[in-house]
Amino acid sequence: MKKITIILFTFLFSLVFTKESNAIRQEHKPNILIIVGDDCTYNDLPLYGGKNVKTPSLDKLASEGMTFNKAFLSMSMCAPCRAELYTGLYPVQNGVCWNYVPARTGTKSIVHYLKDFGYRVGIAGKIHAEPQSVFPFEKVEGLERDCVAKIADFDETGMRNFINKSEDPFCLIVGLVVPHIPWTVGTPSHFTPKNLDLPPNFPDVKGVPDGRLTTKTKSMREDFINYLAEIEVMDKQVGKTLDLFEDLGKSSNTIVIFTSEQGSQFPGNKYTNWNTGVHTGFIVRWPGNVEPGVRTNALIQYADVLPTLIDVVGGNSQEYIFSGSSFLPVLLGESNHHRKYAYFMHNNIPEGTSYPIRSITDGKYHYINNLTPERIFTERHIMSGQGPVSTYWASWMWDAYKKEQTYWLISRYMKRPEEELYIIDQDQYELNNLINYKEYKKVRKSLSTELARWMNQERDPGKSIDKLSEVEAAFKGNHFER
Repeated sequence: MKKITIILFTFLFSLVFTKESNAIRQEHKPNILIIVGDDCTYNDLPLYGGKNVKTPSLDKLASEGMTFNKAFLSMSMCAPCRAELYTGLYPVQNGVCWNYVPARTGTKSIVHYLKDFGYRVGIAGKIHAEPQSVFPFEKVEGLERDCVAKIADFDETGMRNFINKSEDPFCLIVGLVVPHIPWTVGTPSHFTPKNLDLPPNFPDVKGVPDGRLTTKTKSMREDFINYLAEIEVMDKQVGKTLDLFEDLGKSSNTIVIFTSEQGSQFPGNKYTNWNTGVHTGFIVRWPGNVEPGVRTNALIQYADVLPTLIDVVGGNSQEYIFSGSSFLPVLLGESNHHRKYAYFMHNNIPEGTSYPIRSITDGKYHYINNLTPERIFTERHIMSGQGPVSTYWASWMWDAYKKEQTYWLISRYMKRPEEELYIIDQDQYELNNLINYKEYKKVRKSLSTELARWMNQERDPGKSIDKLSEVEAAFKGNHFER
């Protein structure tokens, strides 16, 4: 009898203790803050070697968290990359295979998944994700939502109210609109055009030997300065957001993710599968869990973020169907590796004429397959002269008649070979195509085979998908059959 009493007492005690432990765990679920820049090329940031602009807020955040050296997104356009981030699915799976189009009806997003764990999910600033049924964010006012506005308003009142609204754990997404074109905010006057260290995928249009800029070529450097000024604004707004969480006493129990999104709207970055298009800046701070001031070479991409967050809040991401997988072990310092490959796609309509691209990286090599190499690549915002900022392309064309390097860069952008192969760390701007070198024949075969396998797995039809009729059907909710 005495033995039975002891066993019963032990059972009841363990039951109470377990319930109490669960209550404590539930009570201390971390809040989630995701800050998304807009069209910021990752290696323009000092954190990744950028030399032209300072970003003290991002540098501080990196010193308090983990910086990912090899973070990618699958498609360097606003709507597709954000749909991937919010759904954990590649473009063919969520339906957002082109810019602006809505996600496939019935797709679940971060809002649905985190709600099941008791989270409110709000978004301030840019959304660029439709339809409402797939992305039913609680809209938080105060930040500019229009990425092509000439302003970048930032009023923290709405965010403050959202954070203080209840005791429930929350996820707040802060979608900044800088440094997206038209590059009209910030203070460009303190930059000196002739002192810029231009990226090597831009023509070096310094002008005459004494350092003066010629009238026809100075627009490139002036536009780049205006872009850098908006990076400074982005950094300040990141700082203000983090200060708000500190002021409200939320910093210690909040996991913070910052990502710079895709590359800038200069030729060779956004709208391409080149490294400076699909590579993103990525920082995670999580006090008490992520070691401060560390960098990792673990390969991740946007599809991995939502599964990771599900594991962070106490769920099991393996119970769901995602394109990505959780990199929580990397965050906790338990692993230095994550995925073996990252995959990329580009469908050019409606941003230009049809020009589908698929590519793959193992973190070292990047293999690109241009599916219609007989065509020329066009991008209407950059090349038409009708966009809010497009003077730099005219300066390239003007400069090309006398400078072979400028002519080569234009040719590289518009007329591409069927296959490309690069070593990313040695050639971040991917200017030296190794596809025809015999010593890389096995690499080319291995990556091209894996890329074909991935496309087959995704039921990606390849070049036939990049048609205006497919885009129009997607707008009507009639996505192509997978």
